[in-house]
Amino acid sequence: MSIHTKRNSVWQADLGDGRYQNPVLYADYSDPDIIRVGEDFYMTASSFVHTPGLPILHSKDLVNWTLTGYAVDRLPAESYEGCPRHGDGVWAPSLRYHAGKFWIFFGMPDEGVFMTTAVDPAGPWTPLHLVKEVKGWIDTCPFWDDDGQAYLVHAFANSRCGIKHRLDICRMKADGTELLDEGVLVFNCEADHPTMEGPKLYKRNGWYYIFAPAGGVSQGWQTVLRSRSILGPYEDRIVLHQGSTDINGPHQGGYVELESGESWFLHFQDREAYGRIVHLQPMRWEQDWPVMGINQNDEGMGEPVSVWKKPDVGGEWPAAEPDTTDDFNEASLGLQWQWQGNYRQDWYSLSARPGFLRLYSQKLPEGGSTLYHLPGIIGQKLPAPQFAAIAKLEFQPAEAAERAGLIVFGHSYAYVAVESQAGGRRLVYGEGRGSKTEASSENELMSVALPADCVTLYIRAECRLEAVFRFGYSLDGLTYHPFGQGFAASPGGWVGAKLGLFARQAPGASIGGFADVDSFYFEPLAQ
Repeated sequence: MSIHTKRNSVWQADLGDGRYQNPVLYADYSDPDIIRVGEDFYMTASSFVHTPGLPILHSKDLVNWTLTGYAVDRLPAESYEGCPRHGDGVWAPSLRYHAGKFWIFFGMPDEGVFMTTAVDPAGPWTPLHLVKEVKGWIDTCPFWDDDGQAYLVHAFANSRCGIKHRLDICRMKADGTELLDEGVLVFNCEADHPTMEGPKLYKRNGWYYIFAPAGGVSQGWQTVLRSRSILGPYEDRIVLHQGSTDINGPHQGGYVELESGESWFLHFQDREAYGRIVHLQPMRWEQDWPVMGINQNDEGMGEPVSVWKKPDVGGEWPAAEPDTTDDFNEASLGLQWQWQGNYRQDWYSLSARPGFLRLYSQKLPEGGSTLYHLPGIIGQKLPAPQFAAIAKLEFQPAEAAERAGLIVFGHSYAYVAVESQAGGRRLVYGEGRGSKTEASSENELMSVALPADCVTLYIRAECRLEAVFRFGYSLDGLTYHPFGQGFAASPGGWVGAKLGLFARQAPGASIGGFADVDSFYFEPLAQ
């Protein structure tokens, strides 16, 4: 076993004294939805263009979460091969348990509404089923009423269909495979709730509730609608806002009721380069309205908590969090890793050299000119506000100008990479930028020659508030030399920055070599 298999946690929500701190997940699990099935809690979240997608997380106490798998291996369109379609793909899924099965519905803004089911959340999940081919229907959530009639509530993507702020409900077949009508408008109040989206539909005490965020991800709030009829009319109330806290835009998530009688609301906070991190709020009911957080004002709007008593789940569970460190000793990739689009098995190997991740150098896809266009970047979410990550690798290039290294990726990105040259090797630091609306650019800013006998290289990325990275390298894993310059990470297409690895063929080359990554591990930083 590698000495780096187990490391001190870089973020722990469980304070170990019966309390927890927010966020419960300091990582980019955007648009989370949650359910309770017996004594278990399950969560999914948006995965956008990254694959595998639709993460499945599990908890016993709503505080300690582990990533247990994914519901989707590939995105259902050929256009997700080649250049990454940053910001597209899986938007705001909903997770439900009904008729002995787990159900996930989600919208892809350009392709339509999809559904998948599983008897066991660990899988297998059924192949994605296209419920409705349509452009601009997003943030879908199913609901099965007491009489067996099924419904689907959804929002709209203004960028795709010119509609904003509005929520519609459609009747649906009980098996979730088809919608039975074009839907009914159930809420549209731009003046009070602009950019309403992410609806989740529930029924309690004879009331129908739609939990829906409004106001935008950075400065918005959580709205709750209620009606005695599923098709309305609905009355509205803002139940959670930033107030005097530093937790901006607290909204979009789901609620659960516990066997103990407690209610809890899980939602995200937009933290720019850190992504949309996950918070847990205490919740109670008063006069059939949910009351969230603390410090409710006269209108019933609560504020998020930073530290609170853990949920009463009838017992204590050990501290846990999604994996980050990987020594690549398993037969399959760690669940923390995702690619920038539909991946191919020939991009990597864990068996060519057991105990190593072999990344085969890839050429840029047609139309691509920078690392912004490389789908074969393998990355994971930033896991904490501050940390250090170290990649230990060896590089076997095929031609001069081939590169492999570590990258902090977003609309702006920075990398440290080994580059092959005719007379040896050098280490390069570069930065780049890309977006859907502008041409991408990339510049090499620093380089240093590496010793001729250098085989193994350690590349270190140190993250400090607010997601400012500094880099270093070592030839022995003990003494590190600063390299590059301070880099302020930025989010990508609706996602936080990612920390990852890449191997890129030389421009114009027909063949490539590979990089063997021995380990990728995380260390906490002194505050």
